[in-house]
Amino acid sequence: MSPFLSRLNGLKAWRNKSKAKSYKSSLSMPPKDSRERARSMVLDLQDEICRGLEKIDQESKFVEESWDRPEGGGGKSRVMSNGRIFEQAGVNFSEVHGKELPPSILNQRPEAKGHSWFATGTSMVLHPHNPYIPTVHLNYRYFEAGPVWWFGGGADLTPFYPYLEDAKHFHRIHKQACDNINPQFHKVLKPWCDEYFFLKHRQETRGIGGIFYDYQDGSGSIYKGQNLEGEAARVSKSIGPQSCNWEELFNLGKSCGKAFLPAYIPIIEKRKNEKYDNRERQFQLYRRGRYVEFNLVWDRGTIFGLQTNGRTESILMSLPPLARWEYGYSSPADSREFLLTELFTKPQNWLEDKNLDETCKQYGAYD
Repeated sequence: MSPFLSRLNGLKAWRNKSKAKSYKSSLSMPPKDSRERARSMVLDLQDEICRGLEKIDQESKFVEESWDRPEGGGGKSRVMSNGRIFEQAGVNFSEVHGKELPPSILNQRPEAKGHSWFATGTSMVLHPHNPYIPTVHLNYRYFEAGPVWWFGGGADLTPFYPYLEDAKHFHRIHKQACDNINPQFHKVLKPWCDEYFFLKHRQETRGIGGIFYDYQDGSGSIYKGQNLEGEAARVSKSIGPQSCNWEELFNLGKSCGKAFLPAYIPIIEKRKNEKYDNRERQFQLYRRGRYVEFNLVWDRGTIFGLQTNGRTESILMSLPPLARWEYGYSSPADSREFLLTELFTKPQNWLEDKNLDETCKQYGAYD
């Protein structure tokens, strides 16, 4: 199931009727070859990432399965299992289309009436064997219906035994990718990621975040999420409206997508030979349970895909092959596990807060 269809019902959260009026007058039509270019961008990204992951794993290869959507379109799901590095890795591509959007969407997007719609994207979740290598997620996507179009995407890191330098590296690379297009983007996309990947029932983030954005059509403020009182909305408001054209937002997705391997591969190289025993493995499986909870309880893509009879195997590809739950678990106050739950599941200013250095050094979790 495409990650885009899951976001169609979220339009009311970021556009009211007055904004819809300004939307109609402020947007330009996308380029004539927009669909093919967007498709090629995410398809190339899938290929590039799969090549990079196979190169570092060395033992396992991706197995591809193509699928068709009866209503229009299809995709390619690639899965690697039981490799040297990855216990399971899935990298999806989808391209779906239709003749008419549902009435609930047309009520908010009357400009799209009479236009065929199109959505394409790539999504990925990697679950390594070694608890010292973080789980990671990526998703970049594009939607279009006549004059209505937007880009979305992001990447986030979920460590189990964290190192501050790994967190800094992941954020630094993605900040550079955003800054290449517009220095204002990362200021909003970083807190937006912290906000989106938040387990409300646990009051913790899924990991150390990264970047996240949605509904980017070049009009108005950068933030187009649901929490108008949150940090991302506050920063976006302080920055003010940002006028971006289709090319700039296309290049944002391309820049951030290409940043993934440089952001993640060096972490694998540093941690792949770390020794671990059953204690670390059991904690990894316990924390993977949080990953499952987020994807099944809060993730809009998963929920909508299952409710609309999407391709179940592709939708649930993001889940780890093994996970566990333990009632009332708590970690010793002087442990790395405690540091993870108390510091690395809370939004932090990873690149600028010097206080984090000393704390992580005390726990042996600096580099």
